[in-house]
Amino acid sequence: MTLPDRLEVNRSCAIPLSELQWRFSRSGGPGGQHANTADTRVEVVFDVAASPSLGSEQRRRLLERVGPEVRAAAGDERSQARNRALALERLQSRLAAGLRVPRARRPTRPTGGSRRRRLEAKRRRSQAKRLRRPPEGME
Repeated sequence: MTLPDRLEVNRSCAIPLSELQWRFSRSGGPGGQHANTADTRVEVVFDVAASPSLGSEQRRRLLERVGPEVRAAAGDERSQARNRALALERLQSRLAAGLRVPRARRPTRPTGGSRRRRLEAKRRRSQAKRLRRPPEGME
């Protein structure tokens, strides 16, 4: 399993893998002799503040939303290569979420049908409460 030469975050942002810092360690949990000797857990760190591949607006948005450093780790698989790919996917999704521009909300008005249904429900509720009252002269 080979890794690409850069991480495609979205259409406008691609980060060279040379900007990522990798750390490998032993995965926790049960295992046999292989788990005790192989550094299969992977942690990948991306320095947002020092990255030359980000534009000023992208850097500002990421610093605001995810901070100066973004980390992703994977220790799910027994293979270091699969964990590397998983960690890259997780980093990519965090960066993509940080870069996503929320759509501007356009105010809308209630439809005529929804207004009629609301008023009809209010009338029914009012009628039900009116029927619970004691008769006029009985108080």
